[in-house]
Amino acid sequence: MREVLADVRRWYEAGERFAVATVVNTFKSAPRQPGASMAVSATGEVVGSVSGGCVEGAVYELGQQVIASGQPVLQTYGVSDDDAFAVGLTCGGTIDVFVEPVSRESFPELPEILSALDGSRPVAVATVVGSSGRIGARLLVWPDRRAGTLGSPRLDDAVADDVRGMLENSTTGMRRYGPDGERRGDDLAIFVQSYAPPPRMLVFGAIDFAAAVARVGKFLGYHVTVCDARAVFATRKRFPDADEVVVEWPHRYLARTGADARTVICVLTHDPKFDVPLLKVALRTPAAYIGAMGSRRTQDDRMKRLREEGLTLEELARLSSPIGLDIGARTPEETAISIAAEIVAHRWGGSGCRLSATDGPIHDSAASVRAGDRRQRPD
Repeated sequence: MREVLADVRRWYEAGERFAVATVVNTFKSAPRQPGASMAVSATGEVVGSVSGGCVEGAVYELGQQVIASGQPVLQTYGVSDDDAFAVGLTCGGTIDVFVEPVSRESFPELPEILSALDGSRPVAVATVVGSSGRIGARLLVWPDRRAGTLGSPRLDDAVADDVRGMLENSTTGMRRYGPDGERRGDDLAIFVQSYAPPPRMLVFGAIDFAAAVARVGKFLGYHVTVCDARAVFATRKRFPDADEVVVEWPHRYLARTGADARTVICVLTHDPKFDVPLLKVALRTPAAYIGAMGSRRTQDDRMKRLREEGLTLEELARLSSPIGLDIGARTPEETAISIAAEIVAHRWGGSGCRLSATDGPIHDSAASVRAGDRRQRPD
């Protein structure tokens, strides 16, 4: 919903009827992950994407049919073996797309979802998309309450418990249950779309590289904070793309605000008086990624100082330094792309290799690459 949010809000507030198509399941080399959305208005406008172009025309037509009938539909799109121009994913993947009609009458809870997104408050939507259930039935789940029903109190209880766990981890995907919430059942296919607040990117060091990293961090969907103890450098004018610019000693700021399992930390100061106290705190947080800028000589000195501070080998092994992937970057913008590439690869388990040098699915949710295909940068 995030990628089509502005148009969905506009259509809904204007009292228009429209359809929202959502990828709810993928197989093999699917181009978009579960949760990708496309919206179609009754007047013919279309926003978003469910396949990167492969089946958008067919989904558009189906959206118009759903608007007219008022009935949700689960449609599977797969590879076309006979005709590359026929409706299908010529990349070889298969996607299940759930298309549902939306209006003030059919989706009265939508303003609550929009309000939660506006306020960066977590909310999830569980929708019956298949099997013998009430197709299109919804249950909205917040950390402390819920609204709507999927058909029975027991089912609602079971789904709400599971969804809160998914929401905590910002997980979107399909779940299956029996008619009364039996977790071993397979009668109901329920798609859970989690809307957690954006993950945080903490950029320490108000240098020119930080401005480029903040810009690419926003592009990737992070809530970006730039922090530096030097007020003359840490200014809103120098970092217009950051959500926050904080003037504070980096280690004190991190100790005060903390980091969760979705946070990425980029240490760009390459100055021991900043780096060492900060990394001592950072490497003991559950942050998803911690990278530090500097030459190999700087890194060797940094590791020595951190060992003297009492950090263990296990803690030190979490540090990615020199930060980024080896793409030959020179400029701040190229370096930011290198850093972003390492963060994405770390998140999804990618190798950082050229795709032409790997085998297996390109769009793999596990993103695992065979050990023989992995490459290391030269020392």
